[in-house]
Amino acid sequence: MTELSIKIRIGNREYPMKVAPEEEANVRAAGKKINEKLRFYQDQFQIDDKQDLLAMVAMDSFIQLLQSSENRQMTDEIAMEHISKLNQLISEAL
Repeated sequence: MTELSIKIRIGNREYPMKVAPEEEANVRAAGKKINEKLRFYQDQFQIDDKQDLLAMVAMDSFIQLLQSSENRQMTDEIAMEHISKLNQLISEAL
């Protein structure tokens, strides 16, 4: 499989990367989202230190990941409960 050589700008730095063609859009979208969050925190808290900004973006991103994971788990549990109830109703009807 052929990898693409791309450059992603995060903050004031460019990062060369090699990615699979099917991952390019996600990598570029992630870079864009990181830059948006950097600007948000810089504007919101008037922070100029790039390391502090990146730490805040990393924390924010990981919190969102954990919340998403918890929501997915709750949705899975609710779906399994509904499936069990439906199975029980079908068994009773047969």
